Amino acid sequence: MKIKSLILSTGVLFLASCATQTMNQKFTYPETKKTEQSDAYFGENVSDPFRWLEDDMAADTKDWVQRQVAFTNDYLAKIPFRDQIRQQLQNIWNYEKLGSPFKEGDYTYFYKNDGLQAQSVLYRTDKNGNTEVFLDPNKFSSDGTTSLSGVSFNKKGNLAAYRISEGGSDWNKIIVMDAITKKVIDVTIENVKFSGLSWKGEEGFYYSSYDKPKGSALSAKTDTHKVYYHKLGTPQTEDQLISGGENFKRRYLGAGLTDDERFLILSASNATSGNELYIKDLKNNTDFIPVQQGYDYNTSVVDSKGDEVFMITDKNAPNQKLVKMNIRKPGVWTDVIPETDNVLSVTTGGGYLFAKYMKDAVSYVRQMTYDGKLVREIALPGQGTAGGFSGKAEEKDLYYSFSNYVMPGTIYKYNVDSGKSEVYYRPNVKFNPENYVSEQVFYTSKDGTKVPMMISYKKGLKKDGKNPTILYSYGGFNISLQPGFSVVNAIWMENGGIYAVPNIRGGGEYGKKWHDAGTKLQKKNVFNDFIAAGEYLQKNGYTSPQFMAISGGSNGGLLVGATMTMRPDLAKVALPAVGVLDMLRYNKFTAGAGWAYDYGTAEDSREMFEYLKSYSPLHNVKKGVCYPSTMVTTGDHDDRVVPAHSFKFGAELQDKQSCSNPVLLRIETKGGHGAGKSTEQQINENADKLSFTLYEMGFKSLK
Repeated sequence: MKIKSLILSTGVLFLASCATQTMNQKFTYPETKKTEQSDAYFGENVSDPFRWLEDDMAADTKDWVQRQVAFTNDYLAKIPFRDQIRQQLQNIWNYEKLGSPFKEGDYTYFYKNDGLQAQSVLYRTDKNGNTEVFLDPNKFSSDGTTSLSGVSFNKKGNLAAYRISEGGSDWNKIIVMDAITKKVIDVTIENVKFSGLSWKGEEGFYYSSYDKPKGSALSAKTDTHKVYYHKLGTPQTEDQLISGGENFKRRYLGAGLTDDERFLILSASNATSGNELYIKDLKNNTDFIPVQQGYDYNTSVVDSKGDEVFMITDKNAPNQKLVKMNIRKPGVWTDVIPETDNVLSVTTGGGYLFAKYMKDAVSYVRQMTYDGKLVREIALPGQGTAGGFSGKAEEKDLYYSFSNYVMPGTIYKYNVDSGKSEVYYRPNVKFNPENYVSEQVFYTSKDGTKVPMMISYKKGLKKDGKNPTILYSYGGFNISLQPGFSVVNAIWMENGGIYAVPNIRGGGEYGKKWHDAGTKLQKKNVFNDFIAAGEYLQKNGYTSPQFMAISGGSNGGLLVGATMTMRPDLAKVALPAVGVLDMLRYNKFTAGAGWAYDYGTAEDSREMFEYLKSYSPLHNVKKGVCYPSTMVTTGDHDDRVVPAHSFKFGAELQDKQSCSNPVLLRIETKGGHGAGKSTEQQINENADKLSFTLYEMGFKSLK
C-alpha cells in the first residue's frame, strides 16, 4: 500500500496542506503537579519540580501514566491513516525469518519466526533430518511479552540453560533442562541481571547477578555485581560466590570458560568502557592471575590453545589488535593481528581466525591462521555489514549474514577450506532492492571534522526539499551503526521517505579515539555532528525543516533531546525513545552510574556539573520556545534507562511548549528498554511513530 494521494508524478511525497495543520489546536494536557524539590550542586540550586515522577511504585505516578496513555491514544486515534500504516507494516512483516544454524551435541539448532509470531521459536534438527520445536517462547506468556533472553549449552550438548525476561525487564530467570528430553531438571535461578552463562561440564554453570534491591526493582541502584557458580541439584541459596561483593566491589562482573574448559576468565569493570582481566588456570588449580589491571583499556579473551591465550585489546591500539600470551608469562603479549587503520573484531571457527574490519562503517573480512597469516580475503556480496563467521573448531561450514539499508539480511554458508560462499537462506520480503539507493556521503561538522552518513531512498527522488526524512543516530558507548535492513525503514522508503544515518562521534566506527571524542567534556561534539548532518540534508535539497524528523533511542534519545533543545528549528518532529534525559541524576538509578565514562557525573566537579547542565534535555526546556512535535516513547518495565527520564522531560515540554506542536508520551505497558518486545508491540509502536511523523509534517490522507 502506498501514499498515492501524496505522490507526484516523480514519486515524491509532497505537502497536502499548509504547515500549520495544528497551529489552531489547543491542547489540554493531563495535569502534572509541581513540587518545591531542588538540589544543590557546588552552591547552585537546581529545581526539579517533577521529581515525584521518579517513584514508579507510587499511586499518583501510576495515575499520571494512565492519564498520559489516554491522552496519547486519543490524539493518535485522530490520524486518518494510522491504521493503514499499521496494515502496511503488518503486511511486510509477515514473512518467514530464519536465523543462522548452530550445532550443539548431535543437533543443529536454529531460530525461526513464521511471520507474525510474537517471539521467534528455537527449533532443532537431528542427524536423520527430523526437525522439532526445542523452545517456544510464545508459550511463556499469554500475551507474548515474556521473551527468551538467551540459551547456553554445555560442551556435550546434553544440558541447556535458558534465560527469560518478563515484560522487557533486565532482571532474568534461568531455567535448566535436559537438552535431550527437553525436561526441566533443576531449580529456577531468579534475580539474574547483566549475565552470561557458562557451563562447567555436566556439573553446573557460572552466572552473574546483583542482590535484589529494596524498594523498586525497576529503578533502585544496582552497583555491586557478583559472579556465582551454581551446582546442579542444589538450591540457589547454596550457590558459590566466585567473585564480587563488598570485598571485590565492581559494578559489572562477568565470568566464562574457554572452549577447552581449562581457563576461567573474569572481566571486571566499573563503567561501560575499560576493564580488569583475570584468568584462573583450572588445570593447574591457580588463583585468579591478573592479566590487565586498571580501567584504561578494553581487553577480552577470544580463544585459547594449550598454554596460549588469545585476546583482543585496544591497549596501545585504539583500533584494536589481536595478541596472545602464555599463561606462564601473563605480562608478555605478542601481536598476532596488528592494528590497522580500520577497527578490528575477531571471531573463530573451523580452526581459523576471522578478522572483521570496519572501513567507514562498512565490513570487510579476512580469514587468518592462529599464527596471524592471511588465508584469504573473503568476497562479500556487496557494500554492507557482515556478521557471523563463528563456530566450533571442527566445523568446516560456517555461516554469516549480510545486509545493508536496502538489502534484506541474507544468510550465507561459507566453507573454510575452499573459501566459497553460497546462499543458505534469502528471506522472501515484499521489497525489491533494485528500486532503491543507499549512498554514502561525507560532511563537515562544526569543528571541521569529516563525518560519514548513509542516505537511503527510492530511485527517482527529486531533491526539492520536500521529502519526509528521518535522521537517526546514536553517538555513544563505542557502539557502531553499520548498514542493516529494517522492514520499518522499507515502508518509510517505499512511500517516498528518506532514511539517513550519520556515523557521529561517540560511536566506535573509527575506534577508541572516535568514541572518546564524544565523551564527557567533548559530548557536545556528538550533538554538533548530528545537527550538521541535518543541515547537510537540508542544504543539499534532500529535505527541509518542515519535512525532517530526528530519531534515536537510549543514548540516542539523549541525542534527540539535546538536539531539539539546542536547535528547536532544525526539525518538525522529534522522536526521543527510552532516552537518558536528566543528566544530573542519571547515575542515581539501576546501573546508570556505569555510564560515567561517557557522560561524567554532576558530582565530579563544578566544570562537569555545568557542562552536563548546559545540554541536559530536562534542564534546557525553556518557556517561549516552539519545540518540534514530539513523541516521547518509553516502557513501564524499562530498568535500563528508567522511564522517569521520559516522564519528567515530557512533563517539562508539555508545561513550557509555546506553540501548538503536540507533546505526546507513548508509554508501552509490559515493555522494557527494547529487547524482547513482541511483534505486535513493535508493529503498533512503529505504526504510531510513522503516522505521527507524517501527520505532523502536514500529510492528511493516504490511499
